[in-house]
Amino acid sequence: MRLLTRCAVLLRPDRSLAHVRSSGLIALEAPRQRRRRLTGDDVTRRPDWIHAVLMSGLLATALAAPLSAQWLSYRDSTIPRTKDGKPDLTAPAPRLDGKPDLSGVWEVVPDKIDFAQLLGPAAAEFAATAPTDLPPAISKYVLNIMADLKPEEDPSRPEAKALLQQRMAGFGKDIPTSHCQPGGVPFSTLIAPFKMVQTPRQIVMLLEDNNPPRQIYLDGRKLPDDPWPSWMGYSSGRWEGDTLVAETHGFNNRSWLDGIGHPRSEAMRVVERFHRRDVGHMDVEMTFDDPKMYTRAFTIKFGLRLIPDTDVLESICAENEKDRVHLDR
Repeated sequence: MRLLTRCAVLLRPDRSLAHVRSSGLIALEAPRQRRRRLTGDDVTRRPDWIHAVLMSGLLATALAAPLSAQWLSYRDSTIPRTKDGKPDLTAPAPRLDGKPDLSGVWEVVPDKIDFAQLLGPAAAEFAATAPTDLPPAISKYVLNIMADLKPEEDPSRPEAKALLQQRMAGFGKDIPTSHCQPGGVPFSTLIAPFKMVQTPRQIVMLLEDNNPPRQIYLDGRKLPDDPWPSWMGYSSGRWEGDTLVAETHGFNNRSWLDGIGHPRSEAMRVVERFHRRDVGHMDVEMTFDDPKMYTRAFTIKFGLRLIPDTDVLESICAENEKDRVHLDR
């Protein structure tokens, strides 16, 4: 299957930041790579694979940016430290106006994936064509948003199943990111690091993947009654104790929920619950309710880990892009 071959090629690690530091450029190619130094949970961070094509033929974006424009190693004075100067990721979560401060650069905690369970008959071919240096663990929801459900528990309506089969048959060529369009929600937070900036009245999410920023308003406003459909939707949040509850609607129907192509409609509503356990760890629960595509709501749960002393990178999808021409072969 061509799709599996494409996935295997685009998942292969390429250049690290150390490799290009001497040239003064960050050359991030297919898949986009970099290494950051971490302390606490991970001494050395595994390579990031941004715009990776997990079973979907996603476009792998290339980027060249001046190193001086990024703060990839900058000591954050607000992070508590251990005696040896390393970030104390198990220290109590910071607070802002009496509420947990969710600010920071975050990435999803990866899963150990059972490809046979997620991919069914295609798993054997994927294993045969995939390179041996694949990341040892990735988010299962990037592959399949229904990863936790048994086949008989799948809430997809016939319309959703038909779209899914069509997209899989197209080898992922039509996923929005293959056309330099946003990945949307939740894909954008599962595929790449992102930054949360919290103020008393709103939280802004800066997504390193090729996506517009998200705004979660905390000023008590109601969601719009008749919103113009958008990639990221419209979000309003409230605090329930130390947990931020964000409700989002007003999505367009163009984004995919995952790499294999589970769809969403303009009727979809998403409820997210963010709970920062300590400095370095956050629990996230996302519930999707789309009566046009699914017979009932379903929920996923995953963790986020802080990437301390760094920043997000700029992502320009079509800049120095060299991969699209290969996807139609």
